[in-house]
Amino acid sequence: MRVPGTFFLSRRLAEGLEEGALTQLANVATLPGILRCSLGMPDIHWGYGFPIGGVAAFDEDEGVISPGGVGFDINCGVRMITTPLTTADIPDMKGLIEELFATVPTGVGSKSPVRLSQNDLSNMLTDGAANAVETGYGMESDVRRCEENGAMPGAELEFVSKKARARGIPQCGTLGSGNHFLEVQAIDEIADPETAKIFGVAEGQICVMIHCGSRGLGHQVCTDHLKVLEEAVKKYNIDLPDRQLACAPLHAPEGEAYFGAMAAAANYAWANRQIITHLVRELFVKRFGIAYEEMPLVYDVAHNVAKWEEHEIADAAAGRRRVCVHRKGATRAFGPGRSEIVQEYRHAGQPVIIPGSMGTSSYLLAGTTTAMERTFGSTCHGAGRVQSRSAAKRSLTGAAVAEELAKRGIIVRAPNAAAIAEEAPDVYKPSSEVVQVVHDAGISRIVARFRPLGVIKG
Repeated sequence: MRVPGTFFLSRRLAEGLEEGALTQLANVATLPGILRCSLGMPDIHWGYGFPIGGVAAFDEDEGVISPGGVGFDINCGVRMITTPLTTADIPDMKGLIEELFATVPTGVGSKSPVRLSQNDLSNMLTDGAANAVETGYGMESDVRRCEENGAMPGAELEFVSKKARARGIPQCGTLGSGNHFLEVQAIDEIADPETAKIFGVAEGQICVMIHCGSRGLGHQVCTDHLKVLEEAVKKYNIDLPDRQLACAPLHAPEGEAYFGAMAAAANYAWANRQIITHLVRELFVKRFGIAYEEMPLVYDVAHNVAKWEEHEIADAAAGRRRVCVHRKGATRAFGPGRSEIVQEYRHAGQPVIIPGSMGTSSYLLAGTTTAMERTFGSTCHGAGRVQSRSAAKRSLTGAAVAEELAKRGIIVRAPNAAAIAEEAPDVYKPSSEVVQVVHDAGISRIVARFRPLGVIKG
């Protein structure tokens, strides 16, 4: 290990910590050019290469880039939209969820109502959310309320394969499968009234949370470049404790090619969430008679990405350095004053959205100065699994999970029963415990809590 491993846990969460995830945290600390420490957030669990919930920053000259530190679902992320509605305005939640399920394509291989040409796709891979807005899927304010303004610089389309493009053409504007979801929620507690007002949220308000990523396009980009980077490890004589950490120097041709393709896939993901947002807004406008503009985006954050950022590595006197931060199942949480944060939020810190599982609370937090100092401006991304999907399907039935949630007033809809069973609340860590850890550690601060009312699972 070139640097220490550091992780954030409560005693309760530590009891369920997987040894494999801890080993992966140590493995990451062996990578060339890693700075300060290998970090694990409280939702840490075993993943591919890096643990999910892993964060690492790499020196511009000596560091590497690794798909294992990003994940297959590039820019899997989450966004939150507010509405002027309260629970009293939605007497038929089941009907709303059914209509949303019919409107937003969901599940493995789901196809989008949006018809893209190859040129359309190229523009999307370059411009991200802005491209979706320019073609009629949103409002200008949506773009500035996305991390990176909804498009990473550095996208290089020549490194996105024909197969990846073919998988992406029919899927932009679809939720996908696995842990992806669309959830209707009500804000049931405001912890920080001043910041809540800045973010535009209030107790009792109905919100919609969307969690999805770059679909088959991102998966294919990762698959394609892993093969190249496995060979690059030999070429550059990089000694790895785990082949899943396949990597290349940041400025080697192989490293730059992966970064360019990854950035393009990340931009696709922002466009994907933007189009879904538009579909949801149109449905709410039609069903409840509200204005499209009455459903503003609070924020959109990425979970699986590697990005160039400036951070203080040694001390404030030494100034900031340009580093490549990998966040794998982790969320950017920039503190107050950072220029990357949209102006209206800059004084409060970046909004951080932490979803729960189907039956547990989700949270809106704010980034902090402490996060900038301790975690390269990073925090957790969700509750974190404690049971595999296959194990969940062996021990639970979708019908039983849906029935139990219904007793608690939560409507769930999915393409099949197995999709419900594998995402049952019990297969995740308690979201309240995970969020309390990052709050108590000072790397994010709680602003508001949301309770689930109805959810569509992929």
